[in-house]
Amino acid sequence: MRTKHTFRLPPDLAARLGDYANRKRVSQALVVEAALASYLSPDSSERMEAALGRRLDRLTRQAERLERHITISNEALALFVRFWLSVTPPLPDTAHPAAQAKGRERYEGFIEALGRRMAKGQTLAQEISQDVRAEPADPHRKDG
Repeated sequence: MRTKHTFRLPPDLAARLGDYANRKRVSQALVVEAALASYLSPDSSERMEAALGRRLDRLTRQAERLERHITISNEALALFVRFWLSVTPPLPDTAHPAAQAKGRERYEGFIEALGRRMAKGQTLAQEISQDVRAEPADPHRKDG
């Protein structure tokens, strides 16, 4: 046995309900009944919570990967700067123009090499991961 209910809908929602029912070739009452059943079902909120949890987990993993890649980039840059500062002697004033010209030339070469590397798709993080997996652990190795 069915119970009759009378309720009012805003015009835009009533139009959307009518359009949907016509497209699906079912009655508006059946659409409203299915929507209410879905909305009021006890597992509906659990399903939504589970889907949201999965999405948050995926976003968390992506953020962790980004953090790892940024850490690798920062450490690589810091290591390079430390090395460069420790091994590069100061230049005499007369050598500055030639050094600047050579620096521009090297920078252009660096940009070209970076472009080729980026086009290849291989990243520093991938290379490091592969190198770490490929090398057996040496307990006698001293880093730094």
